[in-house]
Amino acid sequence: MTVSAAPVVPFGGHDLFLFLLQVGLLLSLAFLLGRLALRLGMPAIVGELCAGLLLGPSVLAHVAPDLSSWLLPQSADRFHLLDAVGQIGVILLVGLTGLSMDLKLVRRRGGTSARISVAGLVVPLGLGVCTGLLVPAALVPGGTERSTFGLFMGVAMGVSAIPVIAKTLIELKLIHRDVGQLTLSAAMIDDIVGWILLSVVSAMATTGVRAGDVAFSLAGLVVVIVAAVLLRPLVRRSLRAAVQSRERGAAIALVTMFVLLSAAGTQAMKLEAVFGAFVCGLLINSCGVLDATRLAPLRTVVMSVLAPLFFAMAGLRMDLTSLADGTVALTGLVVLTVAIAGKFAGAYLGARLSRVNHWESLAIGAGMNARGVIEVIVAMVGLRLGVLSLEMYTIIVLVAIVTSLMAPPLLRVTMAHVAYTDEERERERRNAVDEPAAPAETASPGH
Repeated sequence: MTVSAAPVVPFGGHDLFLFLLQVGLLLSLAFLLGRLALRLGMPAIVGELCAGLLLGPSVLAHVAPDLSSWLLPQSADRFHLLDAVGQIGVILLVGLTGLSMDLKLVRRRGGTSARISVAGLVVPLGLGVCTGLLVPAALVPGGTERSTFGLFMGVAMGVSAIPVIAKTLIELKLIHRDVGQLTLSAAMIDDIVGWILLSVVSAMATTGVRAGDVAFSLAGLVVVIVAAVLLRPLVRRSLRAAVQSRERGAAIALVTMFVLLSAAGTQAMKLEAVFGAFVCGLLINSCGVLDATRLAPLRTVVMSVLAPLFFAMAGLRMDLTSLADGTVALTGLVVLTVAIAGKFAGAYLGARLSRVNHWESLAIGAGMNARGVIEVIVAMVGLRLGVLSLEMYTIIVLVAIVTSLMAPPLLRVTMAHVAYTDEERERERRNAVDEPAAPAETASPGH
């Protein structure tokens, strides 16, 4: 006679209450502070990160330690519950980022964009690796190979953030200018390469820096790309069936399923889940079946609920009190300087090599310097893999905040020296006629 396994005990009443309270408080603060940040002309991600800062070790744990230990007990199981919600949010957010990419723009401005992107990635990547190799040993987690840490720092320094860049360009009415077009298309290429590099370095962090394992990771990337090409007809047929269905939620359910399963697939291959989500977004985008309005409800839920929860969780792990340590503060200043100077110099050099003039090149550097959501995701991945210490995680998230805040004023200053061209005026007029208003979700994620 076979004895059946005992059923899994469900959530206890107090555990459920505490979980709901944590999620409710984090979301409430993230929403309120995100709206406040927008009113002050800052990206919403700044306020959402601050929600976690207020409830985490930076503030609440010092002001009211008893309340902090009751509300957010230092239990791995409880944090994993919150992490699970945040991970679904960030995976869907990255999938939607791939879905929102203008692949025609990348192809149209491919040559110039590629040169800007390559220089804008290689220079900060190289400087980031060198910085990672020189970071004091006390700030590198025990057991982490210095080469892996250095490569991870290079990736963190090299990325840009399409959502922040796009939102900034739209708000400053620069999206139709040549600078805006070049910046956005170069940032798109940056993001694609950045996710690939993040996956390779993440695989190295879990398996070690061995030639065979690195080759396996690169082979995994090839498998993912080949699978995306082979599955494209099936995905297109499925999406068409969903669009033709009378069930309005069919397309949303199908896209969510594709993104989550793709993320699971790349995670199983020891590549990052976010890479699979991004590739899936690009795949769905390339099918040309769905329009923005069809997925508007999904974007609203992700941008307004799940993504803010993820960023609040990211802030919850930051400990700004660690910056009181002289070594940590000095390291943070060096990393911030390298991040800003490297991205600026790389993008400027790439633009100048493409015969873009001085002020336009400076503007492109200012735009691509914004790190925002992508930098936070990279930092969270590093913390989860054990590549980053809490101090280095805090420093990298601060880089994301500072560079995102720098972009708008620098763009205003540099673009004041760039004259309108007839082509730009025509593009602005055509967009005003053909596309009178961008979808709210495209223009206002704030991340």
